[in-house]
Amino acid sequence: MNQIRRAAERGYADHGWLRSFHSFSFAGYHDPSHMGFGPLRVINEDRVQPGEGFGTHGHRDMEIISYVLEGELAHKDSMGTGSTIVPGDVQRMSAGRGVQHSEFNHDKQGVTHFLQIWIEPNVRGIAPEYEQKHFDTAEKRGKLRLIASADGAAGSVRIHQDARVYAGLFDGAETARHEIAAGRKAYIHMARGAITVNGQRLSTGDALKTDAHTLDFTAGEGAEVLLFDLP
Repeated sequence: MNQIRRAAERGYADHGWLRSFHSFSFAGYHDPSHMGFGPLRVINEDRVQPGEGFGTHGHRDMEIISYVLEGELAHKDSMGTGSTIVPGDVQRMSAGRGVQHSEFNHDKQGVTHFLQIWIEPNVRGIAPEYEQKHFDTAEKRGKLRLIASADGAAGSVRIHQDARVYAGLFDGAETARHEIAAGRKAYIHMARGAITVNGQRLSTGDALKTDAHTLDFTAGEGAEVLLFDLP
């Protein structure tokens, strides 16, 4: 299986204060052929206008990862957590048996551009949890840096699912190889730029679903890529 989905094929919503591309069915966008991929349920590419944001709302039984590309995102939740995430930060919130939270762009001029990722957990009804870690550019330059995993390996944030999420930055001669274990599959999302994966050229917003055992990343041009290694 090797299936490319181009950026323009995603769902799109323009709410004025929020412009969002949906890789999978979400809110008013519904496509039965794109309901998720394994436990990966949501990748929303959001742009929040200055001084705007998501008011307090609830989630349950979902692993929610926020990955900022530009700007800042302020977070508050019913666990008493308050923080601001910036590029390089990875925020993980396990909604568990229920959590209320809000997300805002408090900058009066700049747009906040971020990815919100939902992964279905393998346990339900747990106490909600929050975690935030920073991965600087050098950790991702020319390599795939583990940023989320079930066991918190290599300093990654810990999610309640047998999934491993990597982030990488690639330009020119920088390359990486990733091996996928038998019985698993991969989803690759291009956050920005362009890169070639196993001979397939991917650009900003494109995605690749594959069960190839070996993934070779080459010929990056300002590429920021997320790799989901999934059961």
